[in-house]
Amino acid sequence: MFECNKIDNAPEQSTVPVEIALTDGAVVKGRLSVAAGKTLIDILNGSGAFVEFEPYGGERQYLAKSRIDSVKPVGVPRGQCLRQRSRLDDFDPYQILGIAPGADWEAIRQAYLQLSKVYHPDRYANAVLPEEVRDYLSVMVRRINAAYAALEAPRPAAKQAGRWVSTPIYTSQPRA
Repeated sequence: MFECNKIDNAPEQSTVPVEIALTDGAVVKGRLSVAAGKTLIDILNGSGAFVEFEPYGGERQYLAKSRIDSVKPVGVPRGQCLRQRSRLDDFDPYQILGIAPGADWEAIRQAYLQLSKVYHPDRYANAVLPEEVRDYLSVMVRRINAAYAALEAPRPAAKQAGRWVSTPIYTSQPRA
């Protein structure tokens, strides 16, 4: 009668892209499953004898920890890089929005909308994220908003000035 594909008390799983060197010399690439709130180190140093591994283009399998020689995370930024990128001392609104200096207003607006969708806090509201990542996301939201505000500030003045220029909407021939 009731069908449930998810076990209520099972922890959320995420995957970490890795390159694993095995004791027999083979190197496999894929993703290791990591429970929410845990790190790759917690999984590898845990009490279990196996780790859940999904090779790219293959089916999920369990690898014995005794067969693993080394594990190299692939494409995961280090925490130090996140802290370096969150500094506000090198504020360049064009660089933050990823547009060329002197871009037209529509390009600025599109870049802002795209980045605000990526970093919006509601997007990550239900995710369990490390403190460092949450800090990084909040700093990025503030930087994106500040960059947009800095580029938008001159626009209302120009818009206001252009509003009072009298350009005829319709002209007719003078009567004779």
